Amino acid sequence: MDRPPLPPFNAETAAQKARLAEDAWNSRDPARVALAYTPDSLWRNRAEFLQGREAIEAFLTRKWQRELEYRLIKEVWAHRDNRIAVRFAYEWHDDSGQWFRSYGNENWEFDEHGLMRRRIASINDLVIAEGARLFHWPQGRRPDDHPGLSDLGL
Repeated sequence: MDRPPLPPFNAETAAQKARLAEDAWNSRDPARVALAYTPDSLWRNRAEFLQGREAIEAFLTRKWQRELEYRLIKEVWAHRDNRIAVRFAYEWHDDSGQWFRSYGNENWEFDEHGLMRRRIASINDLVIAEGARLFHWPQGRRPDDHPGLSDLGL
């Protein structure tokens, strides 16, 4: 089953792919997100290594049980052939109410069907005050008129 846009990517299709990924992650639905990856997809997320959709779904379930009110923005950094590099930031709070902004970069590699077969993510967390939050939209998809990372100065 194809998941367009398909490689090779140009600026427009890379941006579409990044926005589709952002939308899926903002759904906070681990099963939905996992379907964007090949059945044997390889991940490095921080210092954790995963393989396969089942491991991805379990990881995301744990993640969103800990990272509450999660809101994410992704922006394409570079693209070539079947690869896209994005930078991202997301805001969330833990169960004590402490807010964080997590920043990072991801390198993505896709198969010919548009499924991601490799994801390498480097992420750093910054403690922020609730008043320092920049991502203000109802849970779910970021509205089209909400500023992106560059517009927010991130």
